[in-house]
Amino acid sequence: MDDTPTIADIATALEAWAPPGSAQDYDNVGLQVGDAARGVTRAVLALDATPEVLAEAKAHDAELVVTHHPLLFRPLDGVTADGYVSNLALRFAEAGIGLYSIHTNLDAAPEGVSFALAERLGLTDVGFLDGFADTLYKLAVFVPEDAVDDVRQALADAGAGQIGDYEACAFATEGTGFFAPGADTDPHIGTAGGNVESADERKLEVEVARWALGPVKAALQEAHPYEEVAYDLYPVEQKNSQAGLGALGHLDDPLPLSAFLDRVATRLDAGSLRYVGDPDATVERVAVCGGAGSDFIGTARGAGADAYVTADVTYHEFFDVLGTDGAPEMALIDPGHYETEALTEALLRDRLREHFPRVDWHRTDTTTSPMRTFVPSGDAGDEPS
Repeated sequence: MDDTPTIADIATALEAWAPPGSAQDYDNVGLQVGDAARGVTRAVLALDATPEVLAEAKAHDAELVVTHHPLLFRPLDGVTADGYVSNLALRFAEAGIGLYSIHTNLDAAPEGVSFALAERLGLTDVGFLDGFADTLYKLAVFVPEDAVDDVRQALADAGAGQIGDYEACAFATEGTGFFAPGADTDPHIGTAGGNVESADERKLEVEVARWALGPVKAALQEAHPYEEVAYDLYPVEQKNSQAGLGALGHLDDPLPLSAFLDRVATRLDAGSLRYVGDPDATVERVAVCGGAGSDFIGTARGAGADAYVTADVTYHEFFDVLGTDGAPEMALIDPGHYETEALTEALLRDRLREHFPRVDWHRTDTTTSPMRTFVPSGDAGDEPS
């Protein structure tokens, strides 16, 4: 029996960790190029899809490339040799190499990109900086008493009832259900076209994330003994503890900002840092967000962070951490987009090795960022006259 995993098998494992439904609505995640049924023995992991990464995949006889950033981010009019994205997509297809991307859904996952960034910087007691709002639902279903355990377990197996570090959470209350079977029904108790029946039932309540609603409702229909399943579904306003953006933790040994800046630059292999902050200020509570996270500057300040590490901060956003006297109330540090997310390659490699140890998972040797830092030699040359 061939136990070589397919691209679909690998996608299933990744999406159990980072459901596509948790990606931002502007994003494009999942299989971008290739046949999901193709077997995978070798794969390359990279932050971005580039011609160099494709060449590396060919050299390794890889059947798959997994990237964090999607190549096909915006719709294409066609897949032709014209244009960087279209040309590269065509070359992947012609080479028969699959391309799969796991982007903002991995940003939002527990132990995802920002958690890996927090670990790299030495933070402990790490949790989400900002949990997702408007993504939780409460499912309340009415179940005959003799089927409660089966239905409850089926819902849990499908992903319902996850609250923080707890799984299979549910609440049940006793009651009596009444119904009159119609003439064309096949009732669990009573007879078709018969009189009003009553049954001892439990109202079973579970929390469900928006992206798990499909499989949970399918599991409910499969496990429930009634021909017509009675249930209520309504939104829950509290934030989701299982998905969010950014991470927040603390340093066991506080550092002056100057020393923390050195740690950030060294551990992220950043050639330079842009920052605002008092070099003598003490840093203990730290917020991070891999990639473009300037939208959470206010969230980091509100969480009491002494420093916030993220990327793509604009000039004017650096002013957002200043107090009325112009002094910084929180350090804001931008090591660069690539520098805060390059560790995603190792994050994916380690995760996928656990699930598919027989696949050769190769982290790219290529620095996929097109940006470079110029450091002047110190010789200014002739002064303009």
